[in-house]
Amino acid sequence: MAEERIIIAGFGGQGVLMIGKLLAHAGMMEGKNVTWLPAYGPEMRGGTANCNVIISDGIIGAPIVTEATCVIAMNLPSLDRFESFVQPGGWLLANSSLIPRAPVRRDVQVLAIPVNDLAQQQGSQRVANVVMLGAYLAVTPVVRKESVIAAIEDVLGPGKRHLLDINLNALAAGLAFPTKVHA
Repeated sequence: MAEERIIIAGFGGQGVLMIGKLLAHAGMMEGKNVTWLPAYGPEMRGGTANCNVIISDGIIGAPIVTEATCVIAMNLPSLDRFESFVQPGGWLLANSSLIPRAPVRRDVQVLAIPVNDLAQQQGSQRVANVVMLGAYLAVTPVVRKESVIAAIEDVLGPGKRHLLDINLNALAAGLAFPTKVHA
């Protein structure tokens, strides 16, 4: 891996910024150069939110992603807005629980994941972001699964340790999904 440039987008409250934070944290733990640039509307929860994450073995010139190796769209407005940002051959991961249409692009790799449904199977819609993170890790070797698990433990901290198991189960469900689809 030389450099991964990721745009993660959805509405506030879906945990899109957390996906980016976990990726950046895991990348730092592996000694990679990282940037995490969040953007969100004044409403935050319920408004639009996105972040740009770059994980690189080399120097990162700027934190803004204009040509993504992957776009993660958690809702339809995010797919509409960011689908064109994926470089040809890059990945487009779409939350098919909330996105009723297929992506338009035919020059990218598409994975439609029902992350809300998979999260509900784990016991809570609130871990849909972690399901999506797991699916992303299954198709992109940007960071190791073990680094993401350690990042989840660090970010949750001792005060939210009771949420660790559901998050680890959600990560595992996301990791397993692409292999079930392509089996």
